[in-house]
Amino acid sequence: MSTALITGASGGIGKAFAQELAKRNTNLVLVARSEDKLKELASQLQEKHKIKVDIIVQDLTEIGASDAVFNATKEKELTIDLLINNAGFGDYGEFSDRDGERQVKIVQLNVLALVDLTHKFLPLMRQKRSGSIINVASIAGFQPIPYISVYAASKAFVISFSQSLWAENRSYNVRVLVCCPGPTETNFFQEANFPPALANTASKIASPETVVIDSLKALERKEPIVVSGGIGSQLITRLGRFVPRKILVSLLEKNFKAR
Repeated sequence: MSTALITGASGGIGKAFAQELAKRNTNLVLVARSEDKLKELASQLQEKHKIKVDIIVQDLTEIGASDAVFNATKEKELTIDLLINNAGFGDYGEFSDRDGERQVKIVQLNVLALVDLTHKFLPLMRQKRSGSIINVASIAGFQPIPYISVYAASKAFVISFSQSLWAENRSYNVRVLVCCPGPTETNFFQEANFPPALANTASKIASPETVVIDSLKALERKEPIVVSGGIGSQLITRLGRFVPRKILVSLLEKNFKAR
């Protein structure tokens, strides 16, 4: 049986990945901050699917967090066949007015932890010429977005980084995919402190389960990138090619400004 490690596994897309992979007879390593949620999910999946589920309680914004996760898998003598870098969060508001430490933590989680974990597990996959990595980004990464500027920029990094790794590792039989969901039925808007008016009008056009199925299908096809969320999400990813940047960013500023 193969083993998948999922960060941000206690809810949303990460939890949906865990549930779907458990159905596919995959052993799991679940990483998140919430021990209670991880234990509950692990118990449910082990009982229902008769798989092995390990949990690692870890805040990936902490110094040395990636080392702690990697070392825990070594101590448990686990071989990670699929790494899913899903953990991430955003923050709504004008950059200059928001808490500076929170902005840095967005970069630490969305970018630094993802890069560090990838760098730790990828060489092992290359050595055995087998393995897969899914990095969860967002359609927000295809253009600058005022009021969630750090989040959008972090996801732009993930998109570029992941596609480069896809090209570098094809000859080693290691698959790398970046998943770019549109608005999805998770608690992202609440955790990012979106104004209720904006959060309530956001078009939640994808379920976490849809994002997961789209991602696993794209991984099987050895694609470098998948956009999930229907035709609307596909169109958003192409706006930057046809709309002058000054006009695009001005429109986005009006659209995302609190009403």
